[in-house]
Amino acid sequence: QVQLVESGGGSVQAGGSLRLSCSISGADRYTNLMAWFRRAPGNEREGVAAMDAAGMITSYADSVKGRFTISRDKDTVWLQMNSLKVEDTAMYTCAVGQIRSGTWLAADAYTTWGQGTQVTVSS
Repeated sequence: QVQLVESGGGSVQAGGSLRLSCSISGADRYTNLMAWFRRAPGNEREGVAAMDAAGMITSYADSVKGRFTISRDKDTVWLQMNSLKVEDTAMYTCAVGQIRSGTWLAADAYTTWGQGTQVTVSS
């Protein structure tokens, strides 16, 4: 059974940085897609960044391109967030699944989700 545990959230001023981590346990060779999603109060869940298990291909939402970087080191998936904006405030959740056709930033591509970690950006 795959389990995901996120950490690294917190409060930061606009322009600052945070690095989120997602520890993965129980994954098998079919788990080859990893991503970060976020949901702000009153908003729908948004795919932020995704990558294949090898880290060779990445996909980012337009709203975070050039500021966020997804990466992996063994059983941990990272989300480096730079130049944070107030609108980045949300609950951030990591997810894993299997590569498929279509966008990797859609929630239905993922079968296992973490509990989330809160990121709050103040002006």
